[in-house]
Amino acid sequence: MDQFLWVVVPYLSLAVFAVGHVWRYRYDKFGWTTRSSQLYEDRLLRLGSPLFHFGMLGVVGGHVIGLLVPRSWTEAVGISDYAYHYVAVGGGLVAGVAVTVGMVILIYRRRTVGPVFSATTAMDKVMYAFLAAAVLLGMWNTIAGSIFTLGGEYNYREGVSVWYRSFLAFSPDAELMAAAPLGFQLHALVAFSLFALWPFTRLVHVFSAPLGYVTRPYVVYRSRDDRQLGSHRPRRGWEKVG
Repeated sequence: MDQFLWVVVPYLSLAVFAVGHVWRYRYDKFGWTTRSSQLYEDRLLRLGSPLFHFGMLGVVGGHVIGLLVPRSWTEAVGISDYAYHYVAVGGGLVAGVAVTVGMVILIYRRRTVGPVFSATTAMDKVMYAFLAAAVLLGMWNTIAGSIFTLGGEYNYREGVSVWYRSFLAFSPDAELMAAAPLGFQLHALVAFSLFALWPFTRLVHVFSAPLGYVTRPYVVYRSRDDRQLGSHRPRRGWEKVG
């Protein structure tokens, strides 16, 4: 069972993640979008979207540092365990709270605004459920494992992080994850499930960068003639035509 949960399932999820994106881009380019609902409502969106997205950048950055940077590296540059722990917990809580508040606002908006709710698909609901579960489990691991220290503090840098790096090196040690607390195990399983769902949801927009804006030609606006403008003169900077 340990081999299945911490070797087979992760690799299977990432395979679906990779192949699913290729399939989606090849056969559903018009569906490769966030399905923006800004036209329906923008007051809650202006508040919830920045909180969620900027908070998520902090969460992803924290995971990259926590999982990929070995403890020996931080010790080599003079960062003590206490300093690392203080920054990781403090930054993680700030980012996690921002993501949670932003997500609550966005879900509330999607449920209470009629046109937005009508544009919500079944996959959107599934995606939100797994995303919320991953975020809440991550917050619980930070609070319970680092602040309350229930049952003794768990050092994920010597367990989960080592397993993750061995997983990326294609030599995963399932025993490391099997020995982790239940909260970390559930967080990992939900995260891998979310990766498997990713290609079939609106999350694909993460890989769409607006690079075309750099080379896109300017949109030229031209005024009407003086008779149609009435008594108003053309604004400064506009070039009259004809």
